[in-house]
Amino acid sequence: MSLKVRLASKRKPAGWSDIEAALLEFEERMRQAVDDPHDGKRKAESSWPIHRIHYEKNRYIYDLYYKQQKLSKELYEFLVREKIVDAPLISKWRKPGYEILCSMSAIQRGGTNFGTTSICRVPLSQRGGQIMPSVTTGCVSCVSGDGIDGGPVWWTDPFTSWAAKKKADKKQQRKREQPIDADTEARLKAMRGDDGAPAADRNGAGSSGPPLDADVDARLRALRGDS
Repeated sequence: MSLKVRLASKRKPAGWSDIEAALLEFEERMRQAVDDPHDGKRKAESSWPIHRIHYEKNRYIYDLYYKQQKLSKELYEFLVREKIVDAPLISKWRKPGYEILCSMSAIQRGGTNFGTTSICRVPLSQRGGQIMPSVTTGCVSCVSGDGIDGGPVWWTDPFTSWAAKKKADKKQQRKREQPIDADTEARLKAMRGDDGAPAADRNGAGSSGPPLDADVDARLRALRGDS
């Protein structure tokens, strides 16, 4: 039964008209995803769009209520009561580490062969080899900090080059954080000219090296204008 028909005889709280069109659009997208032919797809892949649309619909309500505060408590509770939104998923988003959880099924250990959470709950930086999406949801990563534009990385996102760049950035950051030994730091300062030594010392005169020939020293002084 469609949302419009199911709620036809029920009193809607104020603000319903502001979100009705968006909810009906999500419902239509979900219907198309369910009816989409599964030819050439693995059985699990046919449910990937459903998980993504479910996430996007609930995120839309979550942002309106918690982030933008444009949804009244009465209207939100109406959506929960009528099972229009996934209350457990939205509640999970408010807990540290689960801010962009793709689906409740991703953390249900009973759904995996080894009794673990879904692969999309493992940070990209800790995964080796080819990065693949979750067989259950189609989510590549829904760990906080991994998401493109703050959301999960889905199977359709160009995550490969993005993930490679993220790893390279982290590698460069680790290099920058590594301490430099005293000898190397002194050499770098000397090359930059900020070692505190007089200009003459850096140019050879007065240095600890072998003394310059008198004629060469005179030419250098003439060039520097201090003869």
